[in-house]
Amino acid sequence: MQNKRNLIADRIVIKVGTSTLIHQNSKVRLSVIDKLAHVLSTLKKDGKDVVLVSSGAIGAGMGVLHLGKRPVKISQQQAVSSIGQAELIQIYNEALHKYNMCAAQMLITKDVIDYPESHTNVMNSFQELLAMDNTIPIVNENDAVTVSEMDHLTKFGDNDQLSAIVTNLIDADLLIMLSDIDGFYNANPLKNPNARLISQIDHITPNIITAAGGHGTKFGTGGMTTKLKAAERILKHHQQMVLANGKDPEIIFNILSGDPIGTLFTTIK
Repeated sequence: MQNKRNLIADRIVIKVGTSTLIHQNSKVRLSVIDKLAHVLSTLKKDGKDVVLVSSGAIGAGMGVLHLGKRPVKISQQQAVSSIGQAELIQIYNEALHKYNMCAAQMLITKDVIDYPESHTNVMNSFQELLAMDNTIPIVNENDAVTVSEMDHLTKFGDNDQLSAIVTNLIDADLLIMLSDIDGFYNANPLKNPNARLISQIDHITPNIITAAGGHGTKFGTGGMTTKLKAAERILKHHQQMVLANGKDPEIIFNILSGDPIGTLFTTIK
């Protein structure tokens, strides 16, 4: 049996992917958000600083509009995302209210790292929100005014990248990335029955990059490659990241207790 992990986790960023939040029929997984609200609230009440980076806006918008497939046209994606964003934040808020917490929506664009004034403004907002006892910042890219996340046309990237950038920005100790896979494997576990879960990675090698690839569900844009890019950013800043299956968000409690779940990316000995 593997030893317990030694995780530093006073300030935590949790990223949840579209496949975790949205059913194949485009309906929001309400039970997942309820559990996520419970976890976030418990961590906050335990004195942790917690930020959630949530995907799922386009998927939720598709559900509201009863769309069978993701729009191709950029402006349509932006419109669907705007509708879905309103739906998602309402659901998050209702779930958090059960635990006497509230959501603080932060929709940001790549200028938070490109321009000093924007960087200062978003940092001030984060610090004020994190200082509040009953507030959970929920972050997504502002898709209505940027196309960088949806079709990767500019350097900001997808929400995997966004979660790593937020982790860097607020100097968090740990990024927990919840996905629809148990961690990083040395081969595609859906195609190779001999694929092995790698418990810990301390640098991204060419072999690891080769083992990754492909996109996610019809609702999202992320694949394992984007998660590795996020992990590279985390390792460069000497922070830690755990990639794990998010079907039950209460797995976060197990991760923080040191259970060797998923894949830990760390340079910390």
